[in-house]
Amino acid sequence: MEQKHQVFNLIILDESGSMQSIKQATISGFNEVVQTVKGMEQQFPEQEHFISLVTFNGLGIKTLLLNEPVKKLEQIDAKKYQPDSMTPLFDAMGLSLLKMKAETESLSDYNVLVTILTDGMENASREFSGEVVKKLVDELSLKNWTFTYIGANHDVVDFALKISITNTMSYQANDADMKQMFEKEKRARMNYSQKIRNKEDFKKDFYNEEDNTASI
Repeated sequence: MEQKHQVFNLIILDESGSMQSIKQATISGFNEVVQTVKGMEQQFPEQEHFISLVTFNGLGIKTLLLNEPVKKLEQIDAKKYQPDSMTPLFDAMGLSLLKMKAETESLSDYNVLVTILTDGMENASREFSGEVVKKLVDELSLKNWTFTYIGANHDVVDFALKISITNTMSYQANDADMKQMFEKEKRARMNYSQKIRNKEDFKKDFYNEEDNTASI
């Protein structure tokens, strides 16, 4: 049996207190992402998708899913996602990226798509600095890794650039804008799989819809 091309979808999700007002929209959006990735496996049968979900706040960083086959995934609910406390974004990124790096180091035919979703800037990390995270992103970007940053309530483009991420999307922290954001994210994710199939550049212009070729 021919080995499928493995795609690792790493989602780093802000669970700080300020996300409480958009908690339900965030849960619904993540569950839609899971359905989208399931659809990607059907549309691109040569690809095998896995999902990792890491949530973070000042109370801790939780790995809720680690490279789970997407076909086995169930939806998350309010029990698993409970916003509270501060925003240790750099710690969440550093720990998650190192763990994923270790998981994929022995592979050759793979891609990693990292999606960071937050409604505020870093304010509580203790183990990783922005400089260390930037170096890690720079290193992994030389491999088959793609980084995206989705944010609200801060200068998203400027902050993401400081950690070497250029694929960005801003949203307003309300249910309606969240829904639109997740719809655009879904289209971009499908286009990403199409680019992998076509052996096109999948690292840049992730949210540029002018060149989308995948049917949704």
